[in-house]
Amino acid sequence: MDKLRNRAETQKIARLLGEDTGRLSFLQDLPAADVRALREQTVAALYDHQPEMLDRIAKATKLVPAGVAAAISQKALGPRLAAAVAGRLEPPRAADIIEKLPVSFTAESCAHLDPRRIPGIVDRLDENLVVRIAVSLAERGDHITMGRFVGHLRDHALERIVPQVGDDAVLRSGFAVDQPEQLGRIIELMGQERLASVIASATADGLWPEALAVAGMVTGEQRTAIATLAARRPQDELDSLVRVVAEQDLWESLLPLVALLDDADRRAVAVLPSLRETGVLDGIVRAVVATGLWAEFLPLVEVLPEESRTVVADAAARLADGELDALAREVDKQDLWELVLPLVELMDDTGKQRIFELPAFQDQAGQ
Repeated sequence: MDKLRNRAETQKIARLLGEDTGRLSFLQDLPAADVRALREQTVAALYDHQPEMLDRIAKATKLVPAGVAAAISQKALGPRLAAAVAGRLEPPRAADIIEKLPVSFTAESCAHLDPRRIPGIVDRLDENLVVRIAVSLAERGDHITMGRFVGHLRDHALERIVPQVGDDAVLRSGFAVDQPEQLGRIIELMGQERLASVIASATADGLWPEALAVAGMVTGEQRTAIATLAARRPQDELDSLVRVVAEQDLWESLLPLVALLDDADRRAVAVLPSLRETGVLDGIVRAVVATGLWAEFLPLVEVLPEESRTVVADAAARLADGELDALAREVDKQDLWELVLPLVELMDDTGKQRIFELPAFQDQAGQ
């Protein structure tokens, strides 16, 4: 999950700076919380020290009717400068002017508005206008800006917006959401049928990482529902999910979801063609070693075909001494020996000997 949140935060910083995301690749190994903090500092640096001219323009708009100020914004300032001026106005005045502007102009301006000003302005706009702006943003493919706004919208507005935007826009905006704690509310408003449609779109639109990120930001029954909906997609679609995860090393996002599945759905995952490939299975073991997700991984291993379990056993047996000892200690800590011992039986004699000599295993054998 941290990798996907890092990716989203990096994209947002790139948008703020007008840079290509690739130029910020040096951020990819940082914790997502640190990248988010950097984004917030970037917002402050960009918007807290605007030219004095903007304050003079903002003061001037208070001297004319909102309609006149809107005309000036559209004809003389343009979307970027108009957004900068709006950020210097009191929210009620900014909302009055926005309501006099064409929706397309406002949607373009939204991308340049100080994100910290969004709640105060959105709360004062007519709901019909909010809906039209949101739909316009979706049509423009501006999902990062939608992600800034969506968490601030009221339930009734969301209920009107969601049916008017495509499944891909829902996933992309969810991935970019600035208030992830609001995603649960949004998903509840969507309903189960629309959620199923959104998850189904992940294959067609190449959005499995976005779907995984959304699943990682919700909790409880909603997370389980997303995991189940994904697991019940046709095998070729589900296999495409595993291959994307393998290519992008997103096991830390997928394995916790697999652990939520019931036995039948977990078995459907276990028989996927991709999970018979040595390279994929070796990659999972490396990721699990790095993340400590043995409790999430071992229930899946238990239902893998024997040839796949043998590959996992061999990969585990080849771990460095420190990694193997850490595995054993984690297994002991979480009382997972019942799931591990069948793997040990599949190892060659050298692998078995290494396991048997581990202090954690000796402690377990002595109990």
